[in-house]
Amino acid sequence: MPIVLFALMLGVFCVGTAEIVISGLLPVVATDLAVTVPDAGLLVTGYALGVTIVGPFVTLLTTRLPRKTLVLLLMGVFALGNVAAVFAPDYDTLMAARILTSLSHGTFVAVAFNLAAMLSPADKQGSAMAKIALGFNLANALGAPLGTFVGQHLGWRATFLAIVVIAGLTVALIALFVPSTLPRPERPEKGALRSEVKVLTQRNLQLAVVITVLAQGAVFTASTYVVPLLMDVSGFSAGTVAALLVVFGVGAVLGNFAGGKLADGHVMRGVTTVLVANVVVLLLFWATSTVPVLSAVGLFLFGAVGFSIIPSLQARIQSVADAAPTLALSVNVSAFNLGNGLGAWLGGAVIDRGFGVRSVLPAAAGLAAVSLLLTLLSWRMDRSTTPAEKVKVGSTED
Repeated sequence: MPIVLFALMLGVFCVGTAEIVISGLLPVVATDLAVTVPDAGLLVTGYALGVTIVGPFVTLLTTRLPRKTLVLLLMGVFALGNVAAVFAPDYDTLMAARILTSLSHGTFVAVAFNLAAMLSPADKQGSAMAKIALGFNLANALGAPLGTFVGQHLGWRATFLAIVVIAGLTVALIALFVPSTLPRPERPEKGALRSEVKVLTQRNLQLAVVITVLAQGAVFTASTYVVPLLMDVSGFSAGTVAALLVVFGVGAVLGNFAGGKLADGHVMRGVTTVLVANVVVLLLFWATSTVPVLSAVGLFLFGAVGFSIIPSLQARIQSVADAAPTLALSVNVSAFNLGNGLGAWLGGAVIDRGFGVRSVLPAAAGLAAVSLLLTLLSWRMDRSTTPAEKVKVGSTED
């Protein structure tokens, strides 16, 4: 079981790193391919659109494939896309390679979360999902910085080559250790696809997806601009900020496991707890951001509570979408990407209107508060439609 979860987590680490590492390589890519930095930035947008728009359709069309076959196929497509990136002769080819790579992202992540839940006891599914979500945290804390370092010193193609190597290791581990005796999806019947899509019309599932967008948006409203905040408001030097980002990453890893443990006990209580913590910590971070030592503590706490939401929110989706959990999880992966874009836009809009970079913290707290109110509404809706007041992960909450 540990090696299976490690293999799936490594795959999530790969796709997470491939998505975000290009941001740190934009000047290098722009120079090498003779395009502007804004044009190179569209490589980020192209990938995100592939994940957000096409990802759920890929999930829908592959829903009847055996799970092990599917994850191997998806990781193979992912590796192929990155090989194409390594040898891309021009900007247009690199864009096509990025889009090809993105097509496997949402479905692979969704299936990884779903398999982690399927292979775990009902009272440990939140923790299992936290192990998968750890891949995203490591991509932010380790994959992206290392990938940027490699790209700056050996060329951006070397970064994508390293991703291909790790993807190959992931394929080998999945082939060797993921059991082949997983429940095989039934053959599609007439109207089966319509039934899959119908799951997305459930009001509690729709509300859960909206909560994901807003909660993730709150995190990225602050995290997108945390470097200028630490330098301009807290007064840290560039070298110190680099070290503090490691502290932020450590907090994110610890918070990830804490979020999973909270979801083990009770999904909605776990989601509510992490969102309350987000509101409180963001406001405390704002209040103490002008004091360097306290600001560093606030950064650590923000990393912990901010990234505790991923396993909690994915566990919520898993619990309300028994009929089509993989499709719902894929849609929620798209929701996380939308939240990333929403947060970056909101933080930039607040700064552009003259409120200053420090103002992104209360703005983020406000967005987290809205997601908290919707969570409480969703919890109330659950209680009005089911006699059970304590709903475990893996049970139906609608």
